[in-house]
Amino acid sequence: MGRSVEDWLSSEEDDEWSQMMKKVAAFHHKHDFAGNNGHDMGYRIALTVEELGELAAAVTKGKPIEECAEEMADVLILLMGHSLAMQIDLKSAFESKYAKIMQRPARKGRLGIRVTEYNPDE
Repeated sequence: MGRSVEDWLSSEEDDEWSQMMKKVAAFHHKHDFAGNNGHDMGYRIALTVEELGELAAAVTKGKPIEECAEEMADVLILLMGHSLAMQIDLKSAFESKYAKIMQRPARKGRLGIRVTEYNPDE
Protein backbone atom coordinates (compact mmCIF):
# COMPACT_ATOMS: atom_id res chain seq x y z
CA MET A 1 0.00 0.00 0.00
CA GLY A 2 1.22 3.45 -0.84
CA ARG A 3 1.18 6.62 1.18
CA SER A 4 -1.09 9.63 1.24
CA VAL A 5 0.06 13.17 0.59
CA GLU A 6 0.18 13.78 4.34
CA ASP A 7 2.18 10.58 4.92
CA TRP A 8 4.80 11.68 2.40
CA LEU A 9 4.98 15.20 3.81
CA SER A 10 5.67 13.88 7.30
CA SER A 11 8.11 11.19 6.15
CA GLU A 12 11.62 11.27 7.60
CA GLU A 13 13.10 9.31 4.68
CA ASP A 14 15.76 11.16 2.76
CA ASP A 15 16.70 8.93 -0.18
CA GLU A 16 16.38 10.38 -3.68
CA TRP A 17 13.02 8.73 -4.45
CA SER A 18 11.52 9.92 -1.16
CA GLN A 19 12.74 13.46 -1.78
CA MET A 20 11.05 13.43 -5.20
CA MET A 21 7.80 12.01 -3.79
CA LYS A 22 7.80 14.63 -1.04
CA LYS A 23 8.09 17.36 -3.68
CA VAL A 24 5.14 15.96 -5.62
CA ALA A 25 3.19 15.60 -2.36
CA ALA A 26 3.98 19.24 -1.49
CA PHE A 27 2.64 20.28 -4.91
CA HIS A 28 -0.57 18.28 -4.32
CA HIS A 29 -0.90 19.74 -0.83
CA LYS A 30 -0.28 23.33 -2.00
CA HIS A 31 -3.10 23.13 -4.53
CA ASP A 32 -5.37 20.83 -2.45
CA PHE A 33 -5.67 18.32 -5.27
CA ALA A 34 -7.57 15.88 -3.05
CA GLY A 35 -10.18 18.52 -2.21
CA ASN A 36 -10.48 19.88 -5.75
CA ASN A 37 -11.07 16.73 -7.82
CA GLY A 38 -7.34 16.52 -8.57
CA HIS A 39 -7.19 12.91 -7.39
CA ASP A 40 -9.99 11.73 -9.68
CA MET A 41 -8.31 9.20 -11.95
CA GLY A 42 -10.53 9.93 -14.95
CA TYR A 43 -9.40 13.53 -14.80
CA ARG A 44 -5.79 12.51 -14.20
CA ILE A 45 -5.77 10.12 -17.17
CA ALA A 46 -7.07 12.94 -19.39
CA LEU A 47 -4.21 15.14 -18.15
CA THR A 48 -1.77 12.34 -18.89
CA VAL A 49 -3.02 12.01 -22.47
CA GLU A 50 -2.59 15.77 -22.85
CA GLU A 51 0.96 15.69 -21.49
CA LEU A 52 1.90 12.67 -23.63
CA GLY A 53 0.65 14.62 -26.65
CA GLU A 54 2.88 17.54 -25.70
CA LEU A 55 5.86 15.18 -25.36
CA ALA A 56 5.08 13.56 -28.71
CA ALA A 57 4.83 16.98 -30.36
CA ALA A 58 8.15 18.10 -28.88
CA VAL A 59 9.86 14.95 -30.18
CA THR A 60 8.23 14.79 -33.62
CA LYS A 61 8.63 18.52 -34.29
CA GLY A 62 12.32 18.34 -33.44
CA LYS A 63 12.08 20.83 -30.60
CA PRO A 64 15.21 21.42 -28.48
CA ILE A 65 16.13 18.56 -26.15
CA GLU A 66 15.45 20.85 -23.16
CA GLU A 67 11.79 21.11 -24.19
CA CYS A 68 11.59 17.34 -24.61
CA ALA A 69 13.09 16.92 -21.12
CA GLU A 70 10.56 19.35 -19.64
CA GLU A 71 7.68 17.42 -21.21
CA MET A 72 9.11 14.15 -19.89
CA ALA A 73 9.31 15.70 -16.44
CA ASP A 74 5.63 16.67 -16.69
CA VAL A 75 4.74 13.04 -17.46
CA LEU A 76 6.91 11.75 -14.58
CA ILE A 77 5.40 14.21 -12.09
CA LEU A 78 1.91 13.21 -13.21
CA LEU A 79 2.66 9.50 -12.80
CA MET A 80 4.09 10.10 -9.36
CA GLY A 81 0.95 12.10 -8.55
CA HIS A 82 -1.18 9.19 -9.77
CA SER A 83 0.51 7.03 -7.14
CA LEU A 84 -0.40 9.62 -4.50
CA ALA A 85 -4.00 9.81 -5.69
CA MET A 86 -4.35 6.01 -5.61
CA GLN A 87 -2.01 5.47 -2.64
CA ILE A 88 0.14 3.05 -4.64
CA ASP A 89 3.73 2.33 -3.70
CA LEU A 90 5.14 3.26 -7.11
CA LYS A 91 8.75 2.40 -6.23
CA SER A 92 7.72 -1.09 -5.17
CA ALA A 93 5.59 -1.50 -8.30
CA PHE A 94 8.55 -0.35 -10.40
CA GLU A 95 10.88 -2.88 -8.76
CA SER A 96 8.37 -5.70 -9.24
CA LYS A 97 7.73 -4.85 -12.89
CA TYR A 98 11.44 -4.38 -13.59
CA ALA A 99 12.16 -7.88 -12.30
CA LYS A 100 9.52 -9.25 -14.70
CA ILE A 101 10.62 -7.38 -17.81
CA MET A 102 14.25 -8.34 -17.28
CA GLN A 103 13.16 -11.97 -17.77
CA ARG A 104 11.39 -11.32 -21.08
CA PRO A 105 12.92 -11.81 -24.50
CA ALA A 106 13.07 -8.92 -26.96
CA ARG A 107 11.08 -9.19 -30.17
CA LYS A 108 11.40 -7.12 -33.31
CA GLY A 109 8.06 -5.65 -34.36
CA ARG A 110 7.09 -3.55 -37.36
CA LEU A 111 8.07 -0.33 -35.60
CA GLY A 112 11.04 -1.53 -33.58
CA ILE A 113 12.10 -3.63 -30.62
CA ARG A 114 9.49 -4.78 -28.10
CA VAL A 115 9.93 -6.45 -24.73
CA THR A 116 6.47 -7.81 -24.04
CA GLU A 117 4.59 -10.89 -22.94
CA TYR A 118 2.76 -10.85 -26.27
CA ASN A 119 3.69 -13.76 -28.50
CA PRO A 120 2.63 -13.25 -32.14
CA ASP A 121 2.89 -17.03 -32.76
CA GLU A 122 0.10 -17.85 -30.29
